[in-house]
Amino acid sequence: MALDQRTIQNLSWLARLKLPVEREGKILNDLQSILDWVEQLKEVNIEGVEPLISVTEGIAPMREDKVTEGDQQADLMANAPESVQGFYVVPKVVE
Repeated sequence: MALDQRTIQNLSWLARLKLPVEREGKILNDLQSILDWVEQLKEVNIEGVEPLISVTEGIAPMREDKVTEGDQQADLMANAPESVQGFYVVPKVVE
C-alpha cells in the first residue's frame, strides 16, 4: 500500500492530531516502513502453526471459590470519616 502526503493529513485529521507540516515527511516514511514490514510478514508460511492462546504453556492454578471473611461491615466503617447506613459518604463530584 502506497502512502502519500494527503493520506497522512487525512489520518492526522481522523486521529485529531495536529501535525506540523515539516514532520509529515518523516511520519510518511515511518508509516511506509511499518506497512512494508507487515507485507513481509504476509510472506511467512504459517501452515500448520496453531494459534497462540497464551505466551505461557501452563494453565493458571485455580483456587476454590469460597467466602473466607464476611460480615465485616462494622470493622470497615470504623475507619470511615463519615458513613450513612453502612456506606461511605464522599463529596459529590458531578453537578
